[in-house]
Amino acid sequence: MTAHLSLQEAADFLRQGDDYLILSHRRPDGDTVGSCVGLCRALRAIGKQAWIYPNPQFTPRFAPYLEGLIAEGQGQRADAGTFTVLSCDIASPALFPFGMEEARVELAVDHHGTNNGFAVRTLVDPNAAACGELLTALIPLLGVEMDRYMAEAVYVAISTDTGCFRYSNVTAATFRAVACCLEAGARVYPINRAFFEVKRRPRLSLEAWLVEHMEFFSDGRVALSVIEAGLMKRLGLTEDDIDDISGFGRTIEGVEIAILLREVEQGTGKVSVRTSPAYDAAKICKRLGGGGHPGAAGASLPGGIPAIREAVLASVAEEIDL
Repeated sequence: MTAHLSLQEAADFLRQGDDYLILSHRRPDGDTVGSCVGLCRALRAIGKQAWIYPNPQFTPRFAPYLEGLIAEGQGQRADAGTFTVLSCDIASPALFPFGMEEARVELAVDHHGTNNGFAVRTLVDPNAAACGELLTALIPLLGVEMDRYMAEAVYVAISTDTGCFRYSNVTAATFRAVACCLEAGARVYPINRAFFEVKRRPRLSLEAWLVEHMEFFSDGRVALSVIEAGLMKRLGLTEDDIDDISGFGRTIEGVEIAILLREVEQGTGKVSVRTSPAYDAAKICKRLGGGGHPGAAGASLPGGIPAIREAVLASVAEEIDL
């Protein structure tokens, strides 16, 4: 059973140990990457050896933040278990990066209420809008003053998990955390432009395709989209192009529940659900073996898109009349 730590207890644990390897989750997003980077830099600032596991699914968008922090050439040590393993923004071992499926995590830093206590120690705050929000409180307790590089990584974490502060998970604490980043020198304009304004043409083609093929249920309150494996190649899409596509259906007037099904590796389908405050995405996905937050959750299911589609719609139907 995991030991639930306070922020101070987590900081004490990190100060006492050394030789850290930090895990991000599969299909890494801005929150897991930014949190890993912020924590890694903070640990190095107090003289610890700290590295980020080379998640094979890291995308070019995050390369500038990860530079110099990846544990390249440390694979044998990781296999041998000589690192003290940490994780950021991971709620379940099913989300461990490829190559570390059997890792023993000594401390999990997370903000998912559905965290299943897989780690020996857990620092979790389900009220935090992003894992990065916890970092703005944890880093000072390590005795570190955030520098610009930490601050920009943590800002990426918070801004991406809040849709640039548009989602219902945003609280006053979120803005206080962001203020810490700006006070530490974070340059937010180029980050906002890169992550929330600029789109490649293939992404625009994808949005057009989704509009044309989207299914609607319950008088337009539920929208379902499918991205089949071949579509990525056909449109010339990269992982960075679809990083935040899960919420696209919610941008349509009247849609309360947006569902995105995507064919991914090993014949599985990734389910992403985004809801208005009137519905609970985590509850919908929990019935599918997944989890997340009330407004944004997900699951991975085998069986092909047709079967997954039926399973997802059956779960949604327990919340709203289809």
